[in-house]
Amino acid sequence: MVPIVLRVYNTLTRTLEGFEPFEPGKVSMYVCGPTVYDFSHVGHARTYVAFDVVKRYLRLKGHDVVHVQNITDIDDKIINRARDEGRDWREIVDEYTSDYLDALNKLRVFVDMHPRVTEHISDIIEFVQKLIASGHAYVAPSGSVYFDVDTYDDYGRLSGRLDKKMWTQEEFATEKKNPYDFALWKARKPGEPYWDSPWGPGRPGWHIECSVMSSRYLGQRFEIHGGGSDLIFPHHENERAQSESLFGVRPWVKYWMHTGMLQVGGEKMSKSLKNIVPLRDLFREYDPLVVRLWLASAHYRTILQFSDEVLRQAQSNLQRLKSSVALLKKLSREVEIPGRVSDYEIEVLKEMSTLRRDFYENMDDDFNASGAFASVMKLSGLVFSKISSKPSYLLVYRALSLFEEFNRVLGVLDEDLGLGAVEMLPFDEVVDLIVEVRAKLREEKNYELADYIRNRLSSLGIQLMDYGDKTKWLLASK
Repeated sequence: MVPIVLRVYNTLTRTLEGFEPFEPGKVSMYVCGPTVYDFSHVGHARTYVAFDVVKRYLRLKGHDVVHVQNITDIDDKIINRARDEGRDWREIVDEYTSDYLDALNKLRVFVDMHPRVTEHISDIIEFVQKLIASGHAYVAPSGSVYFDVDTYDDYGRLSGRLDKKMWTQEEFATEKKNPYDFALWKARKPGEPYWDSPWGPGRPGWHIECSVMSSRYLGQRFEIHGGGSDLIFPHHENERAQSESLFGVRPWVKYWMHTGMLQVGGEKMSKSLKNIVPLRDLFREYDPLVVRLWLASAHYRTILQFSDEVLRQAQSNLQRLKSSVALLKKLSREVEIPGRVSDYEIEVLKEMSTLRRDFYENMDDDFNASGAFASVMKLSGLVFSKISSKPSYLLVYRALSLFEEFNRVLGVLDEDLGLGAVEMLPFDEVVDLIVEVRAKLREEKNYELADYIRNRLSSLGIQLMDYGDKTKWLLASK
C-alpha cells in the first residue's frame, strides 16, 4: 500500500477533499447508466470507462468496492421511440440493453449490479408513499405525484442554482404547486405502459428510480455518486433532494463526481447536432481497447475532444505498451538469475521506483489518469532504452510487475501478464502476411523462393492452395 492520501473533487462542495469512506476499506459507488432507447455512443463510454478507472484504482489501493450502474428501461424517450417505430416498448428496451451490455464487455467495464427500473416498481411506490406521508410530496388531481421542492431547504446547492428562477424543469403542469416541483409518479396517458399504484395507474418519474435503486443496494448513505456533468441539474439535484428528505441524512452521498463532456470539432456531442458516434460503429474502425485507453488515460473531469487523430495516437500508445510487454516476456526467457546486483541495475530500479511513485501521486490527486499514464509510457521508454540494452532478471521482472500493477487500473493489457510467459503472435495474421509476401514473389516470377516458402509452410503443417492469382491456406490434419 502506497501511503499517500487520496483527494477527490466533490461537485457539491467544489473543493478537493480527502477521501474517507463511511466505513474504512469499504466503498459503495452508484453511477447513472443509460436510458435504453438508442445505441450506446462514445459519450456514454466516456463516463463508463472513467468510473471503471476510479473503481479499479480504489481496489488497487485495497478498498472493497461495490459498483452499481442502473438501466433505465421505462421512460418518455423509450415510449416515443416505440411509438415512432410501431414496435412494442419492450422490444426497444431489449435491443438497446443488449447493445449497451455488449459495449461494456468490449470496453472491459465490469459492473457488479445492473438494476432495472421495471424490476423495482414496488420499491419505487413504497418510496413515494413515504415521501407523501412525510409531507415532501403531494398527489395531483390527475394521479401524478410531485415532489414539493419548497420542503427541502438545501435545493440548488449541488448545481449552484440558488435562485428559484433557475429551478424550472420538466413540462409545465398547472396542477403543480410550483413550476419547479418534479414528478415522482406520472399518471397514465392513453397507449402508454403503466403499473397500478395507490394513486392510480402510471409509471415512475425519471429521478425517483436512482434514489430507490441506489439505496436498495447500497444503503441510505454511500460514498460515490457518479455520472456525466449534464446530469447535475436536474437529475442529481432532484435525487439528492428526495433522498435526504426521506432518509433524514446529510450527506446522503459523500462525494458527487462528474465527468467532463465530449466534444467534436469544439461542439458538444449531442443528438440535436447530429454528431453522435455510436460505439458499435466506432468499434468497426478501432479496437475497443484503443477506445478504452484513450478514455482511461484522460482526467475524468476534463472536456475531451473526439477525433481520428486522438484515437490514432491511442492506437499507437496501445501498440507500444503491447510491444514493451512482448519484449519483456521474450527477455524473461533469455536472462539468467544474477548474483550480485550491478550499479546499472540499481540506477534503473530507482527510475522505476520513481515512475511508480508518480503514478500513485497522480491517481491520488483526484484520479489524474492523464498524469499517471505519463508514468506508464515512461516505463515503456525505459524498456526500450535501458532494459533491453542491458537486460537482467531483476530489471525484466520488475518492469513486468509494474506493467501488471498499472494495468490493474488501465485494463488494456492481458489481466495476467504471466511473468515469464512468451507473448503469442496472432497466428492467422502472421500466416496471411507470409502468403501475401509469397504472392508478390510469384508476381515477380521468383518461383524458386515462392516454392521454398510453400515447402517450409508445408513442413510446419500449413497447406497452401493456389487458385490462379489467389491463394488459400489451411492447417493440415494430424
